Amino acid sequence: MTEIIYPELSYTVSGLLYKVHNEIGRFGREKQYGDLFEKLLKESKIIFEREKALPIKLLDNKFTNIVDFAINNQLLVDLKAKPILAKDDFSQMKRYLDASKYKLGPIVNFHQKYLKPVRIIRLTR
Repeated sequence: MTEIIYPELSYTVSGLLYKVHNEIGRFGREKQYGDLFEKLLKESKIIFEREKALPIKLLDNKFTNIVDFAINNQLLVDLKAKPILAKDDFSQMKRYLDASKYKLGPIVNFHQKYLKPVRIIRLTR
């Protein structure tokens, strides 16, 4: 049997993302989606951090990745507003997860007719 990571939180967050998509539609801007999602997270009393810096150290150099939302110290959420997700979008979330302690990182593209969050899972560590 496959284990679902953070099932209750994932379900709640997905519901909020669907509300955002239903309210704004598929032709909004990424900031509009983020602002409404932030408002719904606050109303739901879910602990989150917007535009969280994720430091990473490579060969004695320090870099910072910025993820759209870190929720409840359990999952990262990356919002997109583009015609189609690219390989770089998946690689970006993989970098976020590898640079942090988080296990789950949904990518959400609001410009699709039907919202389909893509769950990226960190399998190592």
